[in-house]
Amino acid sequence: MLGMAMNSAKLFFAGKLFKDNKTVVRQLMMGAGAGVIAGIVIGLFAPIWVAAIAAGAVSGAVQPVLFKDLKYA
Repeated sequence: MLGMAMNSAKLFFAGKLFKDNKTVVRQLMMGAGAGVIAGIVIGLFAPIWVAAIAAGAVSGAVQPVLFKDLKYA
């Protein structure tokens, strides 16, 4: 299992895992941005630990939706 993860990481950093790397990076940044925005907004009204949990939940919930149409090389 570690070998599979290492192979995927090598292909990703070589730019050979996905057909369109720009789309992957854009979708990843959109998901991370949604988490950051959620964390900041919730952090204004709630303790930081609640904001961290909410930001992680938002990022985790958004990623499958953003990555549903990715094409592998």
